[in-house]
Amino acid sequence: MKKIIILFLFYSFTSAQNKTVEEKIDSVLSLMTIDEKVGQLVQYSGGWDTGTQTVRPNEDHEKLISQGKVGSFLNVFGAEATKRLQKIALEQSRLKIPLIFGLDVIHGFRSIFPVPLAESCTWEPDLVERSARLQATESASTGLHWTFNPMVDIARDPRWGRIVEGSGEDPYLGSLMARARVKGYQGNNLADNNSIIACAKHFAGYGAAEGGRDYNTVDISERTFREIYLKPFHAAVEAGVGTLMGSFNEIGGIPQSASHFLLTDVLRKEWGFKGFVVSDWNSIGELIPHGVAKNLEEAAKLGIEAGIDMDMEASAYYNHLADLVNRGKISIDVLNESVRRVLRIKFYLGLFDDPFKYCNADLEKKTILNSEIVNATREVAKRSIVLLKNENQLLPLKKNISKIAVLGPLANSKDDPLGPWAAQGKPEDVITVVEGLKNKLGNKTEIIYEEGCKVDGNSREGFPKAIQAAKESDIVILCVGESRGMSAEARSRAYLDLPGVQEEFVKEIYKTRKPIVVVLMNGRPLTINWISQNVPAILEAWYLGIQSGNAIADVLFGDYNPSGKLTTTFPRYVGQIPIYYNHKMTGRPHDKSNFYTSYYFDLENTPLYPFGFGLSYTSFKYSNLSLSQNKMNINESITVTVNVTNSGKYEGEEVVQLYIRDLVGSVTRPVKELKDFKKVLLKPGETKKVDFIITEEKLKFYDVNMNYVSEPGDFKVFVGTNSEDLLEASFALEK
Repeated sequence: MKKIIILFLFYSFTSAQNKTVEEKIDSVLSLMTIDEKVGQLVQYSGGWDTGTQTVRPNEDHEKLISQGKVGSFLNVFGAEATKRLQKIALEQSRLKIPLIFGLDVIHGFRSIFPVPLAESCTWEPDLVERSARLQATESASTGLHWTFNPMVDIARDPRWGRIVEGSGEDPYLGSLMARARVKGYQGNNLADNNSIIACAKHFAGYGAAEGGRDYNTVDISERTFREIYLKPFHAAVEAGVGTLMGSFNEIGGIPQSASHFLLTDVLRKEWGFKGFVVSDWNSIGELIPHGVAKNLEEAAKLGIEAGIDMDMEASAYYNHLADLVNRGKISIDVLNESVRRVLRIKFYLGLFDDPFKYCNADLEKKTILNSEIVNATREVAKRSIVLLKNENQLLPLKKNISKIAVLGPLANSKDDPLGPWAAQGKPEDVITVVEGLKNKLGNKTEIIYEEGCKVDGNSREGFPKAIQAAKESDIVILCVGESRGMSAEARSRAYLDLPGVQEEFVKEIYKTRKPIVVVLMNGRPLTINWISQNVPAILEAWYLGIQSGNAIADVLFGDYNPSGKLTTTFPRYVGQIPIYYNHKMTGRPHDKSNFYTSYYFDLENTPLYPFGFGLSYTSFKYSNLSLSQNKMNINESITVTVNVTNSGKYEGEEVVQLYIRDLVGSVTRPVKELKDFKKVLLKPGETKKVDFIITEEKLKFYDVNMNYVSEPGDFKVFVGTNSEDLLEASFALEK
């Protein structure tokens, strides 16, 4: 009889249309035991395992569900698989609270899009939002409610393997991409069956790991933390992101999974975040090796009181949280608040109204790899490619070429174009470069493929056949770079040259004196000095996903004029790192006439390719930069106008970039900061006037007292094709 009453009350409040979500949450909380509350904060992996040491319960997952001791799973997907576990929660657990299923859908579920770093090079937030929307649609059809994405960490060190998962080095561009992905994944209504909860990660500063070594210490000032690394997270919160994931690193001696300042003071109190925070894999347990907790019980207390709501795989909450509350070591109010946050997301997803709405096997079959999504992967892929060099206009290639040698370890790889974190992407879905060229050219052109060498390793056995193929051909397309596992989590690199004997292989092919196009596939900037100096044409293709070969062929033969721009600086050598465009001005800036200034005596200070760089098959001319006024007060704005002319032979798109420098402040300011950009399409000979609006908001920073303000004074404004090739003008802010 008691059970019947409880169920009656439960379904009464969940179905009541006149109750607010908060009232429904209160109703659920009032029925829950401490153990059931703790269960909502526990997440386990249903499959894939990192191999990290965790203290797991002896009971199997199904038993935990029936006991109400787990609230979420990751790495469980498929309409039937999620339905089976959800059914256990709805039929066997006491309160019938639905589960939430999450997965690292970083750039697609089965239909794999370009990696996020590549997508950011489109400089098209609307396109990135569409990509995320389609990823959400496909993922939701497989029973997933939640993606551990977007990764919005700013990365200024390409040695860090996870740079591939983010949007590069700039906080302004990174913030726009964060907003776009949140909106794309979550859609207009979280209760729609093709919307999934986004998770901005890794909160925060993870991309600033010392030495670019994953999981390493981070030690930066609060000003740098707020102006560079926190901005994309704030943008994600403003866009309504439902969840955040904590990071592995410490800042200033406090591991982020124990940072009350970050998780409560900044995130909840300052920004007003209402969603929940999940730990990264065992990051609460890692408070022990960090040296701030002596055991898992202490780690659990630190995590929950700091503001980590859900414990991913550490079992800290499962093993110790109820006991800590029962002994009065943790306030019941702290526990209730974390449970409230988790329940809120489940209500927003509509899981209490229809726990099985994501579990439609027929919809799953219709959605996976459907034509709309696959076509979009190709569109995004070709727009993500960056043309780094095109000497003597070797590109675009003519379609009447008799014979092409397609060489290199990545030319016919079915696996590597998927990139890291490819979810359920399968090699058989991938179009390779060899296949893409054959699709493009048919039988009119003979394609000769030779691998030449492996991505890594010292074998040169394949050199002779590849050299002969090059000699017999009219042109060589040489595909080199990193295998997809080289740019990923736990894949930091101390050297950024081409791995193995690839550069030697390129040099041997170069000796044939045949025209060469190098197609790079990689997840980070590489040091390609010799190639940049000697090879006439270079395409940065990143990891483009399942339509990689078709997209690359579209660009090589001019069916799409490349418009991508770099969102991360390419160094000449590793010794320059960290190198990024928005650096501070030293008291002794480099002066060739003065020995005692800031420079390398054995290397240039400048990058190989700067932030914002990217060529087109056409050319663009900038002229007539003007300001509507040269003085403004805080209530006014200035309109910046520049003429951009397509001075070449092809229709093309140009990313017009606006940068600003505050010349004198109460604290030092960067040499320039990206503040706006527009992508414009121009026909040959066409000129367009491009306008930007400068408001006080674009001039704000954290002053000497850590107040976010603008300061009166002189400013420079720069407009141009990348962060170095710019026109400039001046104005003053008055108060």
